[in-house]
Amino acid sequence: MQRAFMGKLLEIAEKDSNVIEILADSGSNLDELFRRNFPGRLLNFGIAEQNAIGVSAGMAMSGFVPFVFLQGAFIAYRAMEFIRDDLCFHNANVKLIGQGSGLALSGLGPSHHTTEDIGVLRNLPGLCIISPATPIQVRECTEYIYGINGPCYMRIGMNGEHEYFDDDYSLPSCGFDIFGSGKKILIISTGSILEEVVPASDILNNHGIETTVINLFQIKPFNSSALLNKIEELSPEYIVTVEEHQVGSGIGNMLSDAIERAGKTYSIISIGFDDTFAKGYNETQHNVRVENEIDAEGIARRVENGYSKGI
Repeated sequence: MQRAFMGKLLEIAEKDSNVIEILADSGSNLDELFRRNFPGRLLNFGIAEQNAIGVSAGMAMSGFVPFVFLQGAFIAYRAMEFIRDDLCFHNANVKLIGQGSGLALSGLGPSHHTTEDIGVLRNLPGLCIISPATPIQVRECTEYIYGINGPCYMRIGMNGEHEYFDDDYSLPSCGFDIFGSGKKILIISTGSILEEVVPASDILNNHGIETTVINLFQIKPFNSSALLNKIEELSPEYIVTVEEHQVGSGIGNMLSDAIERAGKTYSIISIGFDDTFAKGYNETQHNVRVENEIDAEGIARRVENGYSKGI
């Protein structure tokens, strides 16, 4: 996903000389391409995320379009006040890129896991939040947030995520993608966990439990009416939300609120972290997912068990 982001950022910066990249000791060899191609347009503030975001606000107010590339955990937790006061309060045209969504930085443990960022940031007024699932979707979402005049946060993975879209893919205006057409279970996920959800759906289909998968990439503004209309059209027996995030403040919570506000009734189970930190580290992201039962087999097993018990 990082490579897809940087490729698109290079294209955008080639066309717009006001585009700059800001780091806080958070870059990679890919960022050296930006420095080489656009001398003077990459700023690295060292381990000082709050300063990086504060400066990005001032740069935006001076006509620049900063793309701030930091670890997601440090954007959402360490620098939240600066996002609120310097970016959102002034509607500063800054694009925050949170690398390492969910458990992507699995080897560094819970301090680097980005499993509460949606809950922390979605209450901030005026902040657009995007959660792409694949490299091609990252590419399209980067172009999308560039076209928004205001603060945006895009959370991305960094571990060679599986691709589910063709090169000619474009973002649906509804804010989500649909895979399959099963009527029994509707699985809704966001972010790179899609690479576990789609195989989980295949397992369930092979076991006679027909599923549809929705990949929700636009978190805020949340197009709840379009999603509820699609749910009503599909009329599933059960809805399952899956996220590499705290379920109490992520898409599971968002969907439950939307359903309640609309006066609808659906049976829902939310899979993710339920008021707990992830178990396991110093392993691959997949291994940590396995340990926390949010890998493909774990998701399928939990859904199948719930389905057999009537959830």
